[in-house]
Amino acid sequence: MMRPRNSLLLLIAGGLCACSVLRKPASPDNEPTLRTLAGREVVVEPDPGIAVSEAQTIAAYREFLAAAPNAPQRSEAMRRLGDLEMDVADQSGAEAPGATGPDYRAAIARYQEFLKTYPQDPGNDRVLYQLGRAHEQGGALELALQTLDRLVRDYPQTAYRDEAHFRRGELLFTARDYAKAEQAYAAVLDGDPSNPYRERALYMHGWSLFKQGRLEEALASFFGVLDMNLAGQEGDTELDSLKGLSRADRELVEDTFRVTSLSLQNLQGAESIPAYMNGEARRSYEFRVYQQLGELYIKQERTKDAADTLGAFTRRHPLHAQAPVLQARVIDIYQQAGFATLALDAKKDYVAHYGVDSEFRRANPSGWEHAQPLVKTHLSELARHYHASAQKSKKSEDYQEAVRWYRAYIASFPSDPEAAQNHFLLAELLFEDGRFEAAGTEYEKVAYQYPPHAKSADAGYAALLSHAAQEKSVAAAQAPALRRTAVESALRFAQAFPADPRTGAVLTNAAETLFSLNDTERAASVAQQVLALDPPAAPAQRRVAWTVIGHTAFERGGFAQAERAYAEVLMLTPEKDPARGELVERQAAAIYKQGEQARAAGQSRDAVAHFERVAVVAPQSAVRATAQYDAAASLIGLKDWDAAARSLEDFRQRHPKHPLQGEVAGKLAVVYLEQGRWAQAAGEFERLAAETKDPQQARAALWQVAELHEKAAGKSGGSRAAAAKAYERYLQQHPQPLEPAVEARFRLARLARADGNTPRELAWMKELFQADQRGGGARTDRTRFLGATAALALAEPSFEAYRKVALVEPLTRQLKLKKARMEETLKAYGVAADYGVAEVTTAATFHIAALYQDFGRAMLGSQRPKGLSKAEREQYDVLLEEQAYPFEEKATELHEVNARRAAAGLYDEWVRRSFAALAQLRPVRYGKSERSEGVIDAIR
Repeated sequence: MMRPRNSLLLLIAGGLCACSVLRKPASPDNEPTLRTLAGREVVVEPDPGIAVSEAQTIAAYREFLAAAPNAPQRSEAMRRLGDLEMDVADQSGAEAPGATGPDYRAAIARYQEFLKTYPQDPGNDRVLYQLGRAHEQGGALELALQTLDRLVRDYPQTAYRDEAHFRRGELLFTARDYAKAEQAYAAVLDGDPSNPYRERALYMHGWSLFKQGRLEEALASFFGVLDMNLAGQEGDTELDSLKGLSRADRELVEDTFRVTSLSLQNLQGAESIPAYMNGEARRSYEFRVYQQLGELYIKQERTKDAADTLGAFTRRHPLHAQAPVLQARVIDIYQQAGFATLALDAKKDYVAHYGVDSEFRRANPSGWEHAQPLVKTHLSELARHYHASAQKSKKSEDYQEAVRWYRAYIASFPSDPEAAQNHFLLAELLFEDGRFEAAGTEYEKVAYQYPPHAKSADAGYAALLSHAAQEKSVAAAQAPALRRTAVESALRFAQAFPADPRTGAVLTNAAETLFSLNDTERAASVAQQVLALDPPAAPAQRRVAWTVIGHTAFERGGFAQAERAYAEVLMLTPEKDPARGELVERQAAAIYKQGEQARAAGQSRDAVAHFERVAVVAPQSAVRATAQYDAAASLIGLKDWDAAARSLEDFRQRHPKHPLQGEVAGKLAVVYLEQGRWAQAAGEFERLAAETKDPQQARAALWQVAELHEKAAGKSGGSRAAAAKAYERYLQQHPQPLEPAVEARFRLARLARADGNTPRELAWMKELFQADQRGGGARTDRTRFLGATAALALAEPSFEAYRKVALVEPLTRQLKLKKARMEETLKAYGVAADYGVAEVTTAATFHIAALYQDFGRAMLGSQRPKGLSKAEREQYDVLLEEQAYPFEEKATELHEVNARRAAAGLYDEWVRRSFAALAQLRPVRYGKSERSEGVIDAIR
């Protein structure tokens, strides 16, 4: 923190200079003018500053405090004076470390005076911090603790919070009050995560718990320290290998490991470790925890515990890069202790875990490479040990154990100079022991996995003999697998020794065997080798080869190649051979599959050509009908409607009992629709509706029939009876679901209107309205819209009945009747409006408003009683206007309701008409932009 130690002296000096300037007498003769100033040269010297020492500054502050007991700057001066005295004490201790020690009494006295004088100063947290530090530096640890306690109590949010709690923890720990020290360190840990005391606080928090005997909790803190220093760190088991750690950091890590190991030892040893390895950060250094605990046991001469601890890690993390290192340490421990049997078992474990076939190799290639020197050493030792035992005992189990380690050695180090010789001996040993399968395998390795040598061909042939001997000694169920193994050996022999006179027979036998084993791809490859033989193979062998090639090509999707291969086979097959029929079917299937491939590739015209070629190449094949159907489908995709119609019509006639007949109607319906042949398309949909067993499909088809008849009638201008009949049939058969049933009634009403049959139209509208009202939860937005539309239409008869009532004498009876008819009409329009459908609501609102307006005008235009005088007539007219005015106001109000909907974005025909009506009713307000139209006629 910067302290303005010299500010007061500078202020005083500046004030004195200012005063001297003010006191300088002015002389008129010497006063400068513009002319004199223009020629004057002014040199500005650099300010050398004021050299003031800390002692001078302290003296100045003390002088200020003595001279200005009531100055407003007194508190700041007192605090700064305390800081200066604190700095002087700090510097005296640093400059004379061998002296009796720095004297903080002046600073302590100054801070105590400040706190007493200014107990409520907002900066007292800093004063308390400085006072506590002064007590601590001066050796008054108890007073320092009391001061820091006061600081964190009175100022829990102070900027010195974390450091204060840390210092409290240190003081409490020194005083052996470990419980309170734990709390103080915990407060630091609860503070700012980036505070510089966090790591040390975490370490000491663990020690506080350790001292209390709370080892599990202490370990949590110690592992937190390790997390901060070791997470993600690489290196071997030695802590000196860690990079990026300072000397202090490394010492902290070593101390933490030491106390961690002691804690674990006092719990359950290695068994206690996994509970704390609860994240990726800790798993990155987990091996070190086991290693450090193991080393502690070694120092304590607890050999078994040390080995078990290191082994526990390798069992828990067998794929870890450091697992081989720890396991090697286990072997060293046992050997150094003279435990030969345990050391031998440990070597076996090492080879098993880190050998060539280990999971460790696949999971950790780099670590596996580092482990190989020891693997080789241990394998060699094990093989020699059991080889010597077998030579002495002649027991099969000893031979088998020796074979095991030879195998492991050869597998792990195939490039070793002695590998080929050892391998051959291994194969001979297996053969003599009657293990023909294993012997054959090893002979093949000797023959093919090493550079050519004198025994290469003999070893390959010996492998074939081993397979033959094995096949003779097994059950029939095992024969296929053995034959496959023999084929592999034969193919390898033919490839390695092509000049051997037995190669031709071996290949032919291998091709036949692979074909019988359904390994068609490899059989085809061998068949190609048979066809390439020079001189050529016999015709029968070539026929087998071409057959295999055809089957294999077919299975992998090479249908053009399969077609050619089958043609070759047919040329090599006699006419009366029973196999020809199947071959023809295969050829037809290959052509058909080419059509499917072309279709999948989007080459529809080529697909049609392939499908149609089936009938030319193989007219009697079973796939011909399917090919014709697919040709028609592809023509549909090409939108070649005429050709598709001809193909489908021919298919229907040529293959009446084919399973695909059920699909023809749908396809023809699509074609007829595209051709505009509505009646024929309707007929196909009727066929679909009658033939399908799917209720949903039948319903959709029947609806399509009705729509197509409606469309045909509309296009031709002919009768709509067929469409109406289809919709009625749909309603009869499918009263549910609700929405299409309501839609059908609407279509029927529309057809009746087109026929001019108003009663029939209203009847369907009424049925539509009732169906929607009874719909319950099945109602949709569409049914509500149609229901609202129907309600609006059903209001028209009421309105017509209202219009027919004329206001003539006897006026009282007619007025009552017209009013009753008006109420009925309003109720009918209200039903439509209650639906809440925007388009219908605006229409109903307009009609209701127009109805009110019409009633008012009807009253004004009603027949006048006879015999009225002129005065009576005028008075009667005034009364009529008074009676009609509320109706006109109601009409205006409703039209305005409609007009306000435009602000919400709803501006349809009825909103526009309401604006037009308002232009007549309120021309001053609405007549500027809207043109009026006939109101009474608009009701209809």
